[in-house]
Amino acid sequence: MRPTCPRCRRPEVVCYCGDLVPIPTRTRVVILQHPKERKTAIGTARMAHLALANSELLGGVDFSDSRRLLELAEDPGTVVLYPGEGATDIAALVDRPPSTVIVVDGTWPQARKIIRSTPLLQRLPRIAFTPERPSNYRIRKEPAFHCVSTVEAVVEVLGQLEGQREAYRPMLDAFARMVDLQIEAEQVRQGPPRRKLKRSVRPPPIPPALFAEPERVVCLYAEANAHQNGMEQPPELVQLVACRPSTGERLELFMRPRRPLWENTAFHLEVPAETLLQGLALTDGLARWHAFLREGDTLTTWGFFPLKLLAAEGEPVEGVIDARLVAARVLKRRPGVVETSAELLGAPTPTSLGTGRAGRRLGALVEVVRALQQRALTATRPRPDATPTAAPLAPTG
Repeated sequence: MRPTCPRCRRPEVVCYCGDLVPIPTRTRVVILQHPKERKTAIGTARMAHLALANSELLGGVDFSDSRRLLELAEDPGTVVLYPGEGATDIAALVDRPPSTVIVVDGTWPQARKIIRSTPLLQRLPRIAFTPERPSNYRIRKEPAFHCVSTVEAVVEVLGQLEGQREAYRPMLDAFARMVDLQIEAEQVRQGPPRRKLKRSVRPPPIPPALFAEPERVVCLYAEANAHQNGMEQPPELVQLVACRPSTGERLELFMRPRRPLWENTAFHLEVPAETLLQGLALTDGLARWHAFLREGDTLTTWGFFPLKLLAAEGEPVEGVIDARLVAARVLKRRPGVVETSAELLGAPTPTSLGTGRAGRRLGALVEVVRALQQRALTATRPRPDATPTAAPLAPTG
């Protein structure tokens, strides 16, 4: 294995750390990086992060549950660097510059995925710019003239907002050096270029437990009192909502926090803080949850976060169907948030089935489950024009 620099995570022969000195800025830069882009060796998000003292690098696709992003969104000076309708040219913000610029890092499809999967980003003001020259990203093909690398975009934005373009020249020098080193390495490489082989995995069908006995299916969503990163207080269960799609029977429980209620929890859950603080004792809430369940029920969730919350309270659950994975297999794409998946599956507009975000998402989950059940039943139902197989004639003698 080739020696790798722990700072830039590049092979030591093409390390660019020597060209980077952290630059102080008035503007905070927060980079949201798509997980696939993190695996791209020639990506520039990490380079921009290492070059800026006042920057953060967060990885993911759906940042709806990001406490850090919620915190930033509360600042009226936070904007998103993303072109399109409604975006303001940064030249118009020089006299009233933003305090924080959120930069979405990834290919254009990946960036759109992050924006589409995180409604909070859609509500923030957007900014954009038109580059004066084509990108210097000579080792990666950009789809259009106005497309530049993340590090080039950050330099352009900071240069205009803070009026010190030359201060960020070292970032572009490091970028150019990375490109040159990569080109040189490719020229002297012996043998075929390194490529990852794609694994072909045949996805399983919709689990029979989801449609064979629909009366046993229970949809579950849960919320937590989740504190800010770095605090030594793990998430704790404070809201649980459930529904039987076959009958519409519902359950909603609020459980008092056992630890201090984080200041942003009520905003995050879209539930009044008083409602949470006046909830049931945990033991009473779990008792009502057990009373709602029946023997042989099949729990269905969107992701495994509710199960982690229950397990942390001493309530491990097994044999659960993750509707997100099933929807991804049926749609043959990433399903996005549960509301998006319901729309992609052609389900009716979901109705909220409880308080706040949990009720809204439970309603969408129920519609996703019903749509998957309908697809499974349609696939197994005989075609009207199908000819039944006749029994063989008895031999004549």
